[in-house]
Amino acid sequence: MSRFDRILVVDWSANSTPKRGADSIWIGMAGAQADPPQNFATRAETMAYLRNQMRAALAENQRMLVSFDIGFGFPKGFAKHLTGRAEALAVWDWLAARIEDDATNRNNRFHVAAEINRRFPGLGPFWGRPDHLDLPDLPAKGKERSGHGLADLRATEALCAGSHPMWKLYTTGSVGSQSLLGQAHLAQLRAEFGDALAVWPMQDTPAPLVLTETYLSLIDSAVRAAQGYACKDAAQVDLLARAFHAADLAPMMRPEAPRDILREEGWILGAGHGAELLSALGQPALTPPRLRNDCFAMPQGVDWVPVEAALTRLRDALHPVTTTEDLATAQSGGRVLAQDLIARRANPPAANSAVDGYGFAHAALAGDGPYTLPLVAGRAAAGQPYDGPLPAGHAIRILTGAILPQGVDTVVLEEDCATDGARVAFDGPVKPRINTRKAGEDVQAGAVFLRTGRILTPPDLALASALGVARIPVHRPLRVGVLSTGDEILSDPAAPAALHQIYDANRPMLLEIARKWGYQPVDLGHWPDNETAIAGALDQGAQSCDVILTSGGASAGDEDHVSRLLRARGTLSSWRIALKPGRPLALALWQGVPVLGLPGNPVAALVCTLIFGRPALSLLAGSGWITPQGFELPAAFSKSKKPGRREYLRARINEQGAVEVFASEGSGRISGLSWAEGLVELPDAAIQITPGTPVRYIPFASFGL
Repeated sequence: MSRFDRILVVDWSANSTPKRGADSIWIGMAGAQADPPQNFATRAETMAYLRNQMRAALAENQRMLVSFDIGFGFPKGFAKHLTGRAEALAVWDWLAARIEDDATNRNNRFHVAAEINRRFPGLGPFWGRPDHLDLPDLPAKGKERSGHGLADLRATEALCAGSHPMWKLYTTGSVGSQSLLGQAHLAQLRAEFGDALAVWPMQDTPAPLVLTETYLSLIDSAVRAAQGYACKDAAQVDLLARAFHAADLAPMMRPEAPRDILREEGWILGAGHGAELLSALGQPALTPPRLRNDCFAMPQGVDWVPVEAALTRLRDALHPVTTTEDLATAQSGGRVLAQDLIARRANPPAANSAVDGYGFAHAALAGDGPYTLPLVAGRAAAGQPYDGPLPAGHAIRILTGAILPQGVDTVVLEEDCATDGARVAFDGPVKPRINTRKAGEDVQAGAVFLRTGRILTPPDLALASALGVARIPVHRPLRVGVLSTGDEILSDPAAPAALHQIYDANRPMLLEIARKWGYQPVDLGHWPDNETAIAGALDQGAQSCDVILTSGGASAGDEDHVSRLLRARGTLSSWRIALKPGRPLALALWQGVPVLGLPGNPVAALVCTLIFGRPALSLLAGSGWITPQGFELPAAFSKSKKPGRREYLRARINEQGAVEVFASEGSGRISGLSWAEGLVELPDAAIQITPGTPVRYIPFASFGL
């Protein structure tokens, strides 16, 4: 099912009256007998057109794919509860028997949704309706639902940023209304065309006509760049039809999902394959600039490198290597912001009340009080503004968040007032503009409110949403490959080990560090000391990763195969850093991908990862160079340190607020890593430490762990 002679993509609509142009029904076509995008005012006209197209395809012995931007199934559990069968197509038939949709788009979808809600416990799952419809079983807002027991999103929608829930029936993103009406119409097509038509992925049987669900935003970047279309809808259907026709659909039609999910929830054709579809349209994936081949080279004659010099050199050599993409705001948490965000509206957008109380013009007050003002009929509430100006000398009941009506600049707290319903009385004096918020006092419209490189937090998403930002440009997560080497290493901790063998401790540690830092960890496995095998693993990493961390073999000994291979076939700079633990650090490029060769001892590997890997990977990921925050605390230990190297000791804070260090400084003592909660950083110079001496303590939390 990877190739079709003709592709149709349908931008469906739940309009209740005939309409053409933007936000109406559009059909795009690709392949044999393709026409420009077609626009329809009603669903009846659309279905008549589709029937004619299908009959023509059958008459000409062609295979046709028709893809709709409606949900073909609802979240798991819905079909079984409603029809007794855990099958989406059973819901189609159920709807076809109840949905009424005439030639002028008049329909009963809200009443059918209310009927469905009555069959489920609690209130819901469907929500959203016009104000004039009195349907107690159909709540107007999603937050009013409770106890229906169904998820809001399907499994496939996790792959499509910005998806709206199938239960939403009204206002922007009302995919539920489109799906109720669409499924009823498609059920009639199934009955009419019989075995000549199959619904993917619910039916496996081959057929010349195939219906699928899709998501028009899969090719957003191509749509934004398109010109010459009547509207965005026309561009979406035309370009997506062409992308489906040019792409290999076979892998897209083999989703990695359980069969019961596919049968009941359905799947979105193209979900997770946006890059392939854009490539099919001739829009290649963005490729950031590679690092220079000599970026890690130290000046000639440099032998031992101080830590600060190494950090500066590393910072100067690197730049972001990840591509960018636009995500729905709600899907952007934890991602790195790719450009400054600008407020589309002010917060708050209008002057409003900060409390529940009574509002009036301060100029209406004379003297220091007490005051009595007549009340106007009605009130001002959040989402329910008062219609018209407030008469001079009057007051109005106002609730928190309500826009200040014209003529109101001051609000008195409800608890400070007495009222009989016709008047309100309160004491004075009263400060002007008390208990009110100015428009834009938080953020002004047009202001930059988040800067490039920020890792987006949950409060950031709240701020962006409040300021009208629906989509956010972010960096793709950095892909961090982790490779361990060595004949003495065993990758499986359950395997029997000889005395000369050790279990791989570094790889699971480094993979988890990458995950904790918000990157995509890629396990490149463990390989013996065989240059052919290691080269193959590095080749794989260069294809699938943005940066590679290797563990072991980074020095210059007889068995240091990683550094020898990187020197012979890559671009290697082996830095001897004045650092304890972790003196050798191999920095190289393999097919343009940076490689950080870490020491093999776990303590040294961790220290080098935190001190050098943390800021380097952050810069590669687009979030800038990070310097860990340390704190001056009294030492709870004694040490006489020699000059020449910076030292890092495993440490934690004791109950007295002083810093204690692990009993041994051996770089193979892994228990010390688990015991520690941070590092003590000792300077390059000599230092004599006794209990009470101030030392710099860097908690692991400052390294993002």
